[in-house]
Amino acid sequence: MPSTTASATDLTAAFKHAFRTHPAGIALITAQTPDGPVGLTASSVASVGLEPAALAFSVTRATGSAGGILQAESYVVHLLDHAQLEIAQQFAISGGERFTSAQGWDRLATGEPYLPAARAALRARTIQSITVGASTLVLAEVREVHLGTPSEPLIYRDRTFHSIGPAHERSTPPSS
Repeated sequence: MPSTTASATDLTAAFKHAFRTHPAGIALITAQTPDGPVGLTASSVASVGLEPAALAFSVTRATGSAGGILQAESYVVHLLDHAQLEIAQQFAISGGERFTSAQGWDRLATGEPYLPAARAALRARTIQSITVGASTLVLAEVREVHLGTPSEPLIYRDRTFHSIGPAHERSTPPSS
């Protein structure tokens, strides 16, 4: 496998390229703030552990929606499927339509915006956050899980949303 070692000046571009071409699942993180609901699309969500149930995500800039989520007592991490592509796109751009009745939003008993159509919605609270440059890495304890109806997965790769299907193994080994 060819290898490229980036110089210090090329490191940022090479790092961006490496992760831009790495497929990642899509989540929508929402919270209720004193100024109203906030939300953003994230591809950085990962499970961390089971006891306690924990997840991690990162956000860039502690302003706007990201700032609201970082300051919220709790928030909801929605794991999205292809059926939520349009909502993912709206929340990925500044000024996109958010929290409209047509999108199917509801509220949890604790007040956070909740999308029942999502494959899963995990209400969580921050255990720890770490600032890394212009980003914040959040470690969160999951307090509730609401399961929806799964459909085709939604991923983000190379600046584009994609759906994926199952990979099928060959029923017979390839001939030599």
